[in-house]
Amino acid sequence: MKRIGVDVGGTFTDLMYWDEDGAVAVHKVPSTPHDPAVATMDGVRQLSERLGIAVSDLDQFLHGTTVATNIVLEHNGADVGLITTEGFRDILHIARKKRPLNYSSYQDLPWQKWQLVRRRNRRVVPERVDASGAVLVPLDEDAVREQVRVLRDNGVQAIAVCFLHSYRNPAHEQAVKRIIEQEYPGVFVSLSSEVAPQYREYERFSTTALNAFVGPKVSRYVDNLANTTREAGVRGEVGLMTSAGGLITARGAVDNPVLLLTSGVVAGLLGGCAIGEASGYPSVITLDVGGTSADIGVAPDGKLRMKHLLDTRIGDYHAMVPMAEVDTIGAGGGSIAFIDEGGMFRVGPRSAGATPGPACYGRGGTEPTSTDAMVALGWLRADSFLSGTMEVEPQLAVKAIDEHIAEKLGTSVSHAAIGIFQIAAHAMTEAISLHSVRKGYDPRDFSLVAEGGAGPLYAWHIAEQLGIPRVIVPHHPGIASAMGLLATDIRSETPATVWTSSADPDLDRITAEFDRLTAHAVEQLGADGLAPEDVVIERSLDCRYIGQGYELRVPAPSGEIDADWVARAAAAFHDVHERTYLQRFDDKPVHLVNVRVTAVGKVGHVPLADVETGGTDPSAAVKATTDAVFWSGAGEVTPFPTKVYDRALLKAGNVLEGPAIVEQFDSTTIIGPNQRATVDRVGHLVIDTAVAQPGRAIEGGQR
Repeated sequence: MKRIGVDVGGTFTDLMYWDEDGAVAVHKVPSTPHDPAVATMDGVRQLSERLGIAVSDLDQFLHGTTVATNIVLEHNGADVGLITTEGFRDILHIARKKRPLNYSSYQDLPWQKWQLVRRRNRRVVPERVDASGAVLVPLDEDAVREQVRVLRDNGVQAIAVCFLHSYRNPAHEQAVKRIIEQEYPGVFVSLSSEVAPQYREYERFSTTALNAFVGPKVSRYVDNLANTTREAGVRGEVGLMTSAGGLITARGAVDNPVLLLTSGVVAGLLGGCAIGEASGYPSVITLDVGGTSADIGVAPDGKLRMKHLLDTRIGDYHAMVPMAEVDTIGAGGGSIAFIDEGGMFRVGPRSAGATPGPACYGRGGTEPTSTDAMVALGWLRADSFLSGTMEVEPQLAVKAIDEHIAEKLGTSVSHAAIGIFQIAAHAMTEAISLHSVRKGYDPRDFSLVAEGGAGPLYAWHIAEQLGIPRVIVPHHPGIASAMGLLATDIRSETPATVWTSSADPDLDRITAEFDRLTAHAVEQLGADGLAPEDVVIERSLDCRYIGQGYELRVPAPSGEIDADWVARAAAAFHDVHERTYLQRFDDKPVHLVNVRVTAVGKVGHVPLADVETGGTDPSAAVKATTDAVFWSGAGEVTPFPTKVYDRALLKAGNVLEGPAIVEQFDSTTIIGPNQRATVDRVGHLVIDTAVAQPGRAIEGGQR
C-alpha cells in the first residue's frame, strides 16, 4: 500500500508519502492559487520521481483543501436560486436577532451585504409540512415548475430547496428535485433535507444555501483533481478531509461540498494528535503556522472537540455541519508589519502570501513581514530556506524593516524585528488562551505541538508565556497537515431530529431513527468500497435542559434503547453540562433534540518508526556556531553565540541547550534561551520550556 497526503496552503503545498515497508518521504512546493491542482500534481510527480516510483504506483491519494473556504471568504461563489415555502422568502435576510454590533443602528450585516441568494432569486411555492411531518398544504407542482423556469431564465448556477420542517418529511423537497432535473438539467441542486436534516430553520436555510454557493466551483475542482489523478494512474479514489476530521470520497464531496469547509485546518490537529501520542503526551494544543495564517486546536487526551452547531460558521455565515474545534487567525510568516494611522505598531492580518511574498524572497515584495523579521534576527539563515533550494536576500529584509518600521519608531532594525516577532506571537498566545483557559482547560496540562513552516519558530516563546511545560516539534513540522491526512479514517455523520424528553421519551422514534441512520451510514460507506465489518458505528445525542436554547453533544449509551438507556443518557448529559458550564441540574428533565450516527471506516494509519539512537552529545549535528543571532534580554536586543544544528543528523537521546537553531528542509526550530530540547525515540524534538540555566544574560521574551 503506497499512500500520499497533500495539503494545499496559501503559500506552500505540502506532501507526505508512506508505504507498508515504513518508507516516509516529504516534499514541499509553492502553491498555485489560480489553480491549486497544478501545484498538487507537480508536487506528486516530483516526489514520485525522487522516490523512484511511478505515480501509477500510488494506491491512495488523500487531500486537504481550502477551496470551499476561500470561495466563501472571497464572496465569489455561484449565483444561487432558492425555492422555499410560501411566506418564508426572507429567512436568509432576517437571520437571528444576534448582530455583530448589538447597539449600533448603522452597521453592515454581512449576510445581507454579501447575500448568498439575491432576493429576486428567492422564489416561493405553496406547500406546508408541520413539525410532526404531517402535510398541511400539498405541494403545488405547477407553481414549482413555473419558479424553476424563472430561475433558469435568470441564469442561476445552483438551486437551494428549503421547506419548513422538511427534516421531518422530505417528500416535498424530493419532488422539487425531480422537477428541477426535468426543467433545468445539469444545474447544481442542494436540498436542506439532505444537507442539514435537523431543526433550526435559519441555520438549515443558511447551510443549504452555502452548499449551493460553493457547489459548482468545488464540484469542478474535485472532479478535475479526481480526473487528473486518474489520468496520472493513481489507482485509488481521491479522499478529501472534512471539517469534522474525517475523509470522504470525491463522490461524497461533489454531492455535499459544504462538508469541506475548514478541510485543511483540521488535518493539522489530527496530525498533532498522532504526534503527541507517539511522544507519550496525548493531550495537545496544536499551533500550525503557515505563510498567511495560524491554526489553533485543543485536543484533551488526543480527542477532537466538536464545535456547538450554533458556533459552526465560516466567515459570516452559519454552516450547520459538524466541525472540529479549530480556529484560524491572520498571523503567519507572510503577515505584514506596519505602523497604522494612529501610530500603532501592528502585524497582520494582511499577508504578502506566496506572491510577491516577504521582501527577502526578492519577488517584488517591499513591505516587512514576520519572515523578514526572523531573517533580520538571524533565526532564519539565507542558505537554509528549503535546504538551500530557495534563494533569500537578507539585505532586502533589513531594508524593508528599516524603512517601514525602524525609522518611523526611531529604533534599530533588531529592536523592530523583535517587536514584529513578539506582536505576532502575542496574537497566537491570545488565541490559544481563548481556546484553552477560557474553555476550562489548563494549558499546563498540555503539550504544544509546533506545526507548519513557521510554528517551530514561535512555539518556544508562546509556551513560556502560557506556562506550557513542553513543546513537541515533529520530525517534519512543515508537513504535519499532510501527515494528519494519513492518520485519518473515512467518516460519515448523519443527524436526525427526534425532539423528545427524558420525562416521557419516545423510545420507538429514537430506536427507529438510530436504525435508519445506521443502515444509511453502512450503505454509504459500502458505496465507498468498505465492507460492513470494516465499519465502526458511533452514536451520539444533542441534548439540553427543557427551556434552554442550545444543545451539547453527548455520547449515546450502549445497549437496548429503554428507560434505563434514557436515564444513562440523561446522566451523561448532566456530566457534560457540568464540565462545560460548571453547573448541573440532576432533578431537571433532559430534552433529547437530535440523534447522530457516525460511521467510521478504518483505512490504516501511518506508524511512526523509531530513529537511530545516539548519546546525549549532539555535536555531530552542529552545522555552525554564529554570533550573528539576536536575542532580547534586559530591555536590549543583542547578538549571542548560537549553535545551528542539522535536524537530519540528530539522533534519539541527543540533548540541545538553548539558545539554538535547528534547520531542516520544511521548517526551522528555535530552542529559546533557558530551554533544553531532547530528541525522543521517534525523532521528535521535545523542548522543556522551564529549564533554569543560571548566568544567562538573555531571556526568551517579556516575562
